[in-house]
Amino acid sequence: MDSVQVETIASLNLEIAPIDSLTTVLSSQSPSSSRFPKNAIRTSLKASTLDAIFATIFSITTGGILLSKFLVELDASPVVFGMLSSIPMLVNLIQPLGAYISERTTSRFQYSMLVYGISRLLWLILVIGIIGAGWGVINSSQLVILTLFIVFFSHLCGGLGSASWMSWLAIIVPRRLRGRYFGIRNSATSLTNLLSVPLAGFAVSHWYGGTLKGYGVVLFVGILFGLVSLGCQYFKIDVNPQLQNTYIVDASVSSKNELGEISDSVSISQNQAGKGLAMLNPYNIGKNSNFWIFILYFSLWMLAFNLCAPFVNLYLLETLNIDVGWVTIYSSLQAGANLLMVVLWGKLADKVGNRPILIFVGIIVAVTPLLWFGIGNSNLDVWLWLPLLYIFIGGTGTAVDLCNNNMQIGITPVRNQSIYFAIAAAIAGVTGALGTTIGGFIAQSPHFGGLLGLFALSSICRLAALIPLIFVKEQGRGDR
Repeated sequence: MDSVQVETIASLNLEIAPIDSLTTVLSSQSPSSSRFPKNAIRTSLKASTLDAIFATIFSITTGGILLSKFLVELDASPVVFGMLSSIPMLVNLIQPLGAYISERTTSRFQYSMLVYGISRLLWLILVIGIIGAGWGVINSSQLVILTLFIVFFSHLCGGLGSASWMSWLAIIVPRRLRGRYFGIRNSATSLTNLLSVPLAGFAVSHWYGGTLKGYGVVLFVGILFGLVSLGCQYFKIDVNPQLQNTYIVDASVSSKNELGEISDSVSISQNQAGKGLAMLNPYNIGKNSNFWIFILYFSLWMLAFNLCAPFVNLYLLETLNIDVGWVTIYSSLQAGANLLMVVLWGKLADKVGNRPILIFVGIIVAVTPLLWFGIGNSNLDVWLWLPLLYIFIGGTGTAVDLCNNNMQIGITPVRNQSIYFAIAAAIAGVTGALGTTIGGFIAQSPHFGGLLGLFALSSICRLAALIPLIFVKEQGRGDR
């Protein structure tokens, strides 16, 4: 992975003038003082990057290969792995409610601290549960159920803040720098992955008290880093969603910052101040055909991708019986490829657009599951083919993630933006969860060829999901 609101505002005196900053940000301050110097924006972007770095460490310990290994040690079934992956997507149904609630607040920072603070502190219950299992208070089956409950409620709280956080970031980051900035930001998180995953994997597998206790210690450290990441958000320019929605911001930004030198031309027009902030008109969303075509593509892609993605770790750990230490090294190689390629993809997206990259790289990512055929646990596979496969996945997958994010931000209007994000996340979350659920049952069925049959089916569905993308019109491009 990382806010909008509603209220009647009257008698607002807004000074309209060029602003020497990356973008215009509407804060909880009065509109007449809504000028932010270049340094304030730069500080916000740096804080956002640090936030992402520390949050990545938290995510490493509460998901991915470490949580998968934890559940394998508890003898969890493939259905549990399917549920584990479907829960974070299914709870996205709560995002429209979260967007609505966030629209009623006056600070994206305070709202983020509330929902994400609760979300991350909930994992302390699992730490206590692991301690209890060591003392014989609870058994493995109960610990699996406890893990699923914590995953559910943690992501439920996170889902309440997701659209708000994304809208907050969309206001801070200027349109023309999105590819470059998110490329740099993602490369920072990839480097964090590269360094942290093998260290955490080594700590878990070599902990003197056993892997379960080792995971408990690593999880506790991850929670601390998660709380530090929330502290970094204090240094970001706060946004009052009610002011964000009261005005339509049309910013033309030409830039060069550390990222280059900056020169903004921003015009802000008052939108029916006498009426205050109107709630989002569903009819207007319904008329936005470009948005719905993108949603069709994105939801189908999430379904197809998640048919097999959650079961790769299960395939490596259980079917191929590869040591978790090796799998963490492969994950680090994937993060390293991501680190090297993400800035390149970001710059290329700024030049040629996101859609051409998504179509081209999407085809490559679609056929990638077929590459698992023939992979075993021989020395040649462990030392050569698996590392190369993970590097390939890291280099191509980052392009899809980056460009999907950029396109979603680009095709949604500024006003009530978090609600658009929430709708997209909710629909894609349902289809993604459906994909993991279907995948879990197929993985257990011998009639479909097990996990390899599931990988082949996912490849076919990914290619089909790319068809609607051809008709999406990207903002700021000639086909707009």
